Amino acid sequence: MKPILCLPAILALSACVSTSGAEGELPPLPEQVVAVAAPWQNLATARLVPEDNCYWYEHDGQVERTLLPLRTPEGRPICAASEG
Repeated sequence: MKPILCLPAILALSACVSTSGAEGELPPLPEQVVAVAAPWQNLATARLVPEDNCYWYEHDGQVERTLLPLRTPEGRPICAASEG
């Protein structure tokens, strides 16, 4: 299996993790992320994914819940600045 193909599988599996309760609660988003995020995204489920250093949120579709990249209103993905 090619390494690039593993990322969608990892992200899909991470969507199965419960975000309710004290142990599963997500850390709050930085104010800068909230300020630039497009309004139609579920910020309550957004989290930083270490594999790509970008923010992703849970989208509740008609059939399943999917992790999607958090984006600005212009469609740009929101990522944390890389160190170094």
